[in-house]
Amino acid sequence: MAGHHHHHIDPQAGDTRVALAVGANLALTLAQIVAGVAAGSLALIADAMHNLSDALALGIAFAARRIGRRPADATMTFGYGRAEVVAALINYTTLIVIAVWLLSEGVMRLVTPEPVAGWIVVIVAGIALVVDVATVALTWAMARSSVNIRAAFLHNLSDAMASVGVIVAGSLILLYGWHWLDAVVTLAIAGYILWQSLAGLAPVARILMLASPEGVDTAEVLDAMRSAPGVSGVHHLHLWRMDEHEAALEAHVVLSGEVPAEEVRLALRDLLRERFGLKHTTLQIESAESACPEARAIGHPT
Repeated sequence: MAGHHHHHIDPQAGDTRVALAVGANLALTLAQIVAGVAAGSLALIADAMHNLSDALALGIAFAARRIGRRPADATMTFGYGRAEVVAALINYTTLIVIAVWLLSEGVMRLVTPEPVAGWIVVIVAGIALVVDVATVALTWAMARSSVNIRAAFLHNLSDAMASVGVIVAGSLILLYGWHWLDAVVTLAIAGYILWQSLAGLAPVARILMLASPEGVDTAEVLDAMRSAPGVSGVHHLHLWRMDEHEAALEAHVVLSGEVPAEEVRLALRDLLRERFGLKHTTLQIESAESACPEARAIGHPT
């Protein structure tokens, strides 16, 4: 599985980009927390927490990318490709916790608004916007082929939008003294983080739960295999993703006896590869006499 990530840029160059993005986000987070405390702005601290989560996400992604390139061994016979999927799960879970905390803090601040130094908010949020845009540029190319980097990319993109919101809130506080707007922006940022995290968590959970690949109809796969020459039945079929990019299938195939077993196996291998994009297949060939009794078509008996 290692080596099947299909990144569009050199892995080492990609690692360098991720490392630069981590450093930029950590520096920005520290600056935003200090400024948020000094200005009394919860929205700025909320944006800082989001940036911190991005830095952590990128840091975990950096480690997962390197781990994921390891070859299979006696301990991890499927390889380490799922390291990035596990990292994405950690990142999204952390974001959900942060979003819930920010929602509670935002509601409390909305009930009891506190003075906010709008000029500090505007200046620091402007700097944050520049860093977020730079991070988006660093990770854009890799985001197209990695669920882990894509999560970090989307986080930084939302950070850029959040920074715009904070700038607008700070400006309105300076102009009209609407200190309650700081809490409203905090709630908006937290809501967006929560929505984005829950949406990103779904495909990650599908991979870890060994769900069938999206875009592949299991019933259609079964019908195609059963219709192949020399096949009288297919059962105990399992269809799942080994990692983000590679799907796998295993099944028991019952022969009709009209076509040699090896010919049937090769024909099914080519069918599954060419029609469904399944490059990793394991087929157990059975005769009518040795076929599993009362076998389920999908899955195995519980």
